[in-house]
Amino acid sequence: MGRIVLITGGARSGKSRFAERYAAKYGKKVAYIATAGIYDEEMAFRVKLHRERRPKEWKTWEAPHDAHRALKEAGEDHDMVLFDCLTLYISNILCDVEDVADSAENYRLVREQVCKLIDQAKENSGTTIFVTNEVGAGIVPENQLSREYRDVVGIANQLMGRAAESVYLVTCGLPVDIKKLAVEI
Repeated sequence: MGRIVLITGGARSGKSRFAERYAAKYGKKVAYIATAGIYDEEMAFRVKLHRERRPKEWKTWEAPHDAHRALKEAGEDHDMVLFDCLTLYISNILCDVEDVADSAENYRLVREQVCKLIDQAKENSGTTIFVTNEVGAGIVPENQLSREYRDVVGIANQLMGRAAESVYLVTCGLPVDIKKLAVEI
């Protein structure tokens, strides 16, 4: 049964760097699943930085959609899979829905897609690291799409957090295993 590690934090908190160091330290053969689509120069720059940091021997899958399939394929030949990132993946899902105002359908769809990722990660024999953003700590967004995104990411993070063996919160570049500190009621 595969192991899940969740790494969360705010923008530019150091979560991806920590995930990369974790994968390099504990993985013998590492796969990388990239979920970002490149739609502008700023995103191209971010992707470039991530690519430059990755060791050349890591195999990369580009998976903005149906990432559970890439996770299955990567897990067949790798003991460590780094999935970066869940929040971009959810953004891709929401950008494809017919009616973003249909909250019930959005919740169902995101839950379904995240459960596919969890199930596949558990089916793989190695460890899967999921990187995600903590998006619920700020102000309530002013538009419906942003609120919908914040809410479904929160639901996805809760699902993944419950499934994960370890959950690291990274802030100011410092990781803390919050699953060890969590209280079960």
